[in-house]
Amino acid sequence: MNRPVVGVIGNSLLINDQYPAHAGGTMNSEALAEVSGCLPMLIPADPRFVTVPELIEICDGFLFTGGRPNVHPEEYGENETEAHGAFDRARDAIALPLIRACVERGLPFLGVCRGFQEVNVAMGGTLYPEIRDLPGRMNHRMPPDGTLEEKFALRHPVRFSAGGVFSRLFGSDCVMTNTLHGQGIKTPGKRIVIDGLADDGTPEAIYVEGAPGFTLSVQWHPEWNAANDPVSRPLFEAFGDAARAWTKGQAKPALRTA
Repeated sequence: MNRPVVGVIGNSLLINDQYPAHAGGTMNSEALAEVSGCLPMLIPADPRFVTVPELIEICDGFLFTGGRPNVHPEEYGENETEAHGAFDRARDAIALPLIRACVERGLPFLGVCRGFQEVNVAMGGTLYPEIRDLPGRMNHRMPPDGTLEEKFALRHPVRFSAGGVFSRLFGSDCVMTNTLHGQGIKTPGKRIVIDGLADDGTPEAIYVEGAPGFTLSVQWHPEWNAANDPVSRPLFEAFGDAARAWTKGQAKPALRTA
């Protein structure tokens, strides 16, 4: 039986500050292949090369990955400032309409970090440019020094709505996660349900209310050590189940919301 094809939304970068490339983290592919049981396919997220209708035709699901560039604030009606950081307008042009198309059709997707933020913006929400500057918020950014293990170490709890989608998926109302992001949700988009929060009030887990397919998105990076982590594994397993259901002509949410 052929594995479901999952499009991994890539990021634009310069190798050695000169050579333009599209890239995706190896750990994304590992999580999809080894835990979800899917075939990862890197997508050059640039409207010069791909279109949303083409991607929907060939993929059985999408992973909206993390990335250093941020969603441009113009996409949620705000002016660009230095605090908003670097951007990837080509990815904005593909990812945001692709998310809306997936929501409408029931095509499964999993949003991670920047991808989590893209889902909120795609549905009409806004972002804070730098949440560590907000009163009472912790610094959620990746530690600047240390090994990968230290940078992706579990750093804070996320508490879910009792009996909600994430709580039932993980079998717990509270889990420990890593944290490697600077921005965060300011106002949730239409139909965005915030189902998990860090202790400082930062939204960490969302889904799209009433969507026929899998729309779970998280602010942390579950792709790290996904095969062994008790939180990451069920998330990627559920996403894989949704992608397999799609290949059979079925739209499958992670869990029923009621």
